[in-house]
Amino acid sequence: MKKSLFTLALLATVAACSAPAENAAEGDSVATEGSAVEAGLFADLGGEAENPIYTENVGDTLAVRGYDVVSYFVGDGTPVEGAEALTVRYNGYDYRFANEDNANAFVEDPAKYAPAYGGYCAWAIGAKDALAPGDPEVYEIVDGKLYLNFNKDVQANWQKDIPGFITNGDKNYPTHSADEHFKS
Repeated sequence: MKKSLFTLALLATVAACSAPAENAAEGDSVATEGSAVEAGLFADLGGEAENPIYTENVGDTLAVRGYDVVSYFVGDGTPVEGAEALTVRYNGYDYRFANEDNANAFVEDPAKYAPAYGGYCAWAIGAKDALAPGDPEVYEIVDGKLYLNFNKDVQANWQKDIPGFITNGDKNYPTHSADEHFKS
């Protein structure tokens, strides 16, 4: 009998501790995959990058130079920089957002908003199978996906055959490992 009561109490405690908080304050950070959100993060979605993600320096975790990737898709589509307080970690990289609505949209569907080819230049990966930095201010959205290019001249080349470069980029990018970084 004591063993049954202990087991029942233990199960009730586990269930209570793992249930979502009913009265969470609006705007509370979101934690997923069973982990608490690291201090300074709005949310940690967990995961690890399978392919390279562009950062300015090897070992950095700030993706897209801190630009809010949702901002490309909402309002007038003008990219804006995100705030450090609204950082969401996704596959080991930090994405920043200008407001909580954008951060929450990313949390709901990060693959929808994260740039193609990890933020590397779409033309370089499609035309040369090479990693080159993507400039967050030189971009195009094609079929609901964000593509960055190195600069406006490179983007002009990319625009000559967007479908072809995307087809090649989709084949080339998965051949690169997560620990690769562009070589300047």
